[in-house]
Amino acid sequence: MIEGIAIVGILVMSIVLHEVAHGWMANALGDPTARLAGRLSANPVSHIDPIGSILIPGFLYLTQAGFMFGWAKPVPYNPHLIRAPFGLQHKWAEALVAFAGPGMNIVLALTFALLIRVVPAPSLVALFTIPIYVNILLAFFNLIPFPPLDGSKILSAFLPRRAAYSYDRAMRRVESYGMFASLLFIFVFVTFFSVPFFRFVTMIVAALT
Repeated sequence: MIEGIAIVGILVMSIVLHEVAHGWMANALGDPTARLAGRLSANPVSHIDPIGSILIPGFLYLTQAGFMFGWAKPVPYNPHLIRAPFGLQHKWAEALVAFAGPGMNIVLALTFALLIRVVPAPSLVALFTIPIYVNILLAFFNLIPFPPLDGSKILSAFLPRRAAYSYDRAMRRVESYGMFASLLFIFVFVTFFSVPFFRFVTMIVAALT
């Protein structure tokens, strides 16, 4: 039970910092929407979605589903206010805001991995492996190019203009199905792609620890 509480707590805080990073990047690029809404705070109360941050992660752990999933309240931002740095196209501004969340999870994972290298005590390796795993999992899962995951906006920035337009239109159509599309994605992911994905995550965690 203590381990389960620790995992859920680490997941919640990792998701919260993920969302804060989105808002911080948008604010740095000229959009104060998240800041004015009080969403740049690390206080979980500002970000927790009762279903996505507590109920579903807790249910998945207690039922030993074999994977962990959750989300926080999305950080609001106005794409018309953000500006890409260094004179880049606007699409890169949205990509930077999208990547800030997974980027924060990667930074957290690397920080705990560095602590293990600096103080290689067996107890610390066991303790810090949990946040490393959770944050690597969150980072790469959110990089999957399927809405509302961050990877969909990142991929769009790398596509040629015509392909990006078609892709964005298709993704908006998928988003219009709301929760149904999300549940279908989770079902397909768990059924067909979860095993290689978790092997990939485990490989990275093993390399870091």
